[in-house]
Amino acid sequence: MKKRFSAVFALVPMLLMAAAGTGLAQVSCEILAWGYNLYGQCDVPVPNEDFVATAAGFFHSLGLKEDSSVVAWGNNLEGACNVPAPNEGFVAVSGGGCHSLGLKEDGSIWAWGDNVYGQCDVPDSGPFMAVAAGSMHSLGLRADGSIAAWGDNYYGQCDVPAPNEGFVAIEAGSMHSLGLRADSSIAAWGKNDDGQCDVPLPNSDYLAISAGGMHSLGLKEDGSIVAWGNNGYGQCDVPSPNSDFVAVSGGHGHSLGLKEDGSIVAWGDNSWSQCDVPEPNENFVALSAGINHSLGLREISTSIEEEGLSATALIINSVFPNPFGLSSSIVFQSPGIYQVTLEVYDTAGHLVSTHDLGSSPAGQHTVSWDGRSSQGAELDSGVYFIRLVTADEEVSARVVIMR
Repeated sequence: MKKRFSAVFALVPMLLMAAAGTGLAQVSCEILAWGYNLYGQCDVPVPNEDFVATAAGFFHSLGLKEDSSVVAWGNNLEGACNVPAPNEGFVAVSGGGCHSLGLKEDGSIWAWGDNVYGQCDVPDSGPFMAVAAGSMHSLGLRADGSIAAWGDNYYGQCDVPAPNEGFVAIEAGSMHSLGLRADSSIAAWGKNDDGQCDVPLPNSDYLAISAGGMHSLGLKEDGSIVAWGNNGYGQCDVPSPNSDFVAVSGGHGHSLGLKEDGSIVAWGDNSWSQCDVPEPNENFVALSAGINHSLGLREISTSIEEEGLSATALIINSVFPNPFGLSSSIVFQSPGIYQVTLEVYDTAGHLVSTHDLGSSPAGQHTVSWDGRSSQGAELDSGVYFIRLVTADEEVSARVVIMR
């Protein structure tokens, strides 16, 4: 049972928390890093486990832990790795040139590191649902679908084009910015010397975006990637077959794509081995490209046997994108033939949506939820809890709707 999903993929945390039956079954994630490492940006601190998201800055790296704390490593000359206290309650992270952004669960943005252009002076105009850090500017996506931009604006990278509404995802490049609208079109603004803001036609059917140094990437509904802008290193030459992609990320001269099967494809500049994905190239659930280094979030499936619990329990592998605007996909592992029901609860514990998924044989399955109630009404932005239920087990995960 596998259904092609339709989603807006913002590279923010996939919350991989699941509780099952009489014991605990969970999916832990480690971060793999490769490429340029002069500042230690590829030296992931130990313990390298329990990560739910990762983000690459220019020469530093960030990891979001399951306990909602942030770990940072690499170039810290401007304090980009000095996570402010209290280091808790984070739901998303983004790395810029020499600064970092963190989104808290209360909708506030925390910024730290270099602030010479005011890139850490967050406007008091939230609540926010997503963050993106560029070289010396920052973006925040408000819950109402508008974008706030601050910091260096020499190339107009902070001048959000009108109408500033209806956005569901944001990305910041070195000196340009991208916004994905609810109608699946891309808005681009800022420096355009290499055509990185010239979105190819037809500008439609996009699910995800990424802004590299001087190039841009868009993921289409059919799983293909469109790339435009500077191509001096072949960073816009998507390898064949250009299909089955679920996520993208652009560095300075290289690009990364995540396939449905959990493998990463890398192309473009490989001067520092930033395109040499470490083996085994499998079980990846997220990725992020820095200037000359790459990060991949990879699943480590574990189980704790208790009272005869089998090591092959019902498990939620990932929920992505998360937050989402249009649709989110739930990837889960079934140990045998079960009738599975998808239930969604709000934070008050009210059942707001339920779906009979039918029989799920042993193996991995993907289903999607469109963020609507059982009656078809579009649910408000906020935190919800997804629960998969069988006759013997139930597992749950948290998801955020971003309208």
